[in-house]
Amino acid sequence: MDKFFVSEELKDIAAKVQVGERLSFEDGVRLFKSGDLLTIGYLADQVRQRKNGNRAYFIVNRHINHTNICINRCPLCAFGRDPGDRGAYTMTLDEIEARALECRGQGVSEIHIVGGLNDALDLEYYLEMLRRVRRALPGTVIQAFTAVEVDYLARSNGLSLEKTLELLKDAGLDSLPGGGAEIFAPRVRERICPRKISGDRWLEVHETAHRLGMRTNATMLYGHIETIEERVDHLIRLRELQDRTGGFLAFIPLAFHPKNTELESLGLAGTTGYEDLKVLAVARLMLDNFDHIKAFWIMIGPKLAQVALSFGVDDLDGTVVEEKIAHDAGAETDQYMPKQKLIKMIRAAGRIPVERDTLYNVIREGLQ
Repeated sequence: MDKFFVSEELKDIAAKVQVGERLSFEDGVRLFKSGDLLTIGYLADQVRQRKNGNRAYFIVNRHINHTNICINRCPLCAFGRDPGDRGAYTMTLDEIEARALECRGQGVSEIHIVGGLNDALDLEYYLEMLRRVRRALPGTVIQAFTAVEVDYLARSNGLSLEKTLELLKDAGLDSLPGGGAEIFAPRVRERICPRKISGDRWLEVHETAHRLGMRTNATMLYGHIETIEERVDHLIRLRELQDRTGGFLAFIPLAFHPKNTELESLGLAGTTGYEDLKVLAVARLMLDNFDHIKAFWIMIGPKLAQVALSFGVDDLDGTVVEEKIAHDAGAETDQYMPKQKLIKMIRAAGRIPVERDTLYNVIREGLQ
């Protein structure tokens, strides 16, 4: 490791990174408190290269947000509505199937489905949704329903988590996205999402999915009222579950967008590019048992996501096509990223573009 890129302040942490020694809680706090972003980025980039070489991944995918009606109405969320509210909607099964059919012949390898907790929708709606998407796109991975949605379906139907996931899996579910994790600390959840499941329950849902052979993603929502210590605790709890199961595919930090949320009244201005890069880099250093760190261009913008490829990131997510949750909260990015633009971004950053599926199986490598 080049001594000229490592400050004296972080020299001991750099020595740990060099030999692959696990970083501690205290190390994580120091990294977040440090003002030396370039050293942190350099160290994270060494780990990225060790794990993934010069590859940078993307996926051709399509998002579907089937309903924004939600009983939780979390203060952090601008997406949720009550029935009858202006802009409230629920897609019919025919509409969802039509969205899936639009993807035929487009090379889409993943359908990503998440929505609100709509008590007008029964379990059969979700099972039939999966069956129809599976029939429409038999070779496509369905990554759907956050841990919050899975817990809601289990509780509202008097089922165990295991039984609920088995039913969903039999109908076509392949993988769970990482949404709903927010920050695990109870203090934070009480303020930003008081009706949402606990951090413990989120982890339990994912552990159950892993036990059933499902691979899932993990997230962290940052840039609101959480402390540095609460961020590090969140990362370590994810790391501990990954130690037990090995079921997480990727970690995706999600930058909080305050616009149109109840938390906007606190004067939150959203994250800075400096903060976004630091969170991504620190995550790469702390989550030593995660293979992939993703910069979701929808949340931080494509240009910063591209820079993040030198700060520990090896994945830019995908084409997306349609995204409502972040955009309702003020995201100003496009909702669609053409495949060729993703390839150009990756190549311009000096990386080798790799088109993947949800499970990181390589579809094509070295695209021009």
